[in-house]
Amino acid sequence: MLHSMEKDLTVNLIFHMRILIVEDEERLAQSLKHALEKEGYAVDYVTDGEIAERRIEVCHKNYDLVILDLTLPKKSGFEICRHIRSKNITIPVLILTARFDTNDKVTALDTGADDYLVKPFSFDELIARIRALLRRPQQTIATELKIQDLTLNTSTRKVMRSNKEISLTVKEFSLLEYLMRHPNQVVNRNQILDHLWDYEFDSFSNVVDVHIKNLRKKINNNRKKILETIRGIGYKIKDSTYS
Repeated sequence: MLHSMEKDLTVNLIFHMRILIVEDEERLAQSLKHALEKEGYAVDYVTDGEIAERRIEVCHKNYDLVILDLTLPKKSGFEICRHIRSKNITIPVLILTARFDTNDKVTALDTGADDYLVKPFSFDELIARIRALLRRPQQTIATELKIQDLTLNTSTRKVMRSNKEISLTVKEFSLLEYLMRHPNQVVNRNQILDHLWDYEFDSFSNVVDVHIKNLRKKINNNRKKILETIRGIGYKIKDSTYS
């Protein structure tokens, strides 16, 4: 199910990103989705060129990167790339293809792709290339966040409160980072789902509430409760620095 797919997102500068995979080999697409989700990304995939082009055109503000195969049913990766660039859609595009001919590489890059990786490939190299592309936002993204006595470091993946390390799951870490990048802002369930779960996720599930509950237990303490639930609206990280 699409969660507010045509709406403008309030803030785009978050470390945990949403990726769209366009790949007609469904087994590979599923494998990539699973592996990238383990790295903390939210991932969707489509296997049809025409569907991919429509998805990117309508939902490009909800994605931070497209991983695009060149050989696709109905519309090629070359055509998709050329079309979205003609619409001034600037989302980074990483070509992932079995086509190793130099002319294909030149054509793909000339039509607007940002990078090109040939199959078979090393997953470590793919991750490195993804990180390189996602390091090109319009503004610098801070790697260490601090709110009151709570700190989160996206490089070391450590969360500390009152000099004590807190162990979080990948999804809890992503959720906490998203909230900490919006201090004193009420973030609703749909915004969280848009950023941290794929489009096929059941929006009526209580998974957000469960993760918030677990996160609150881990980061709140009796002296200062930093994560609040605003009944009927959403959730907020309190930072007196910005009050």
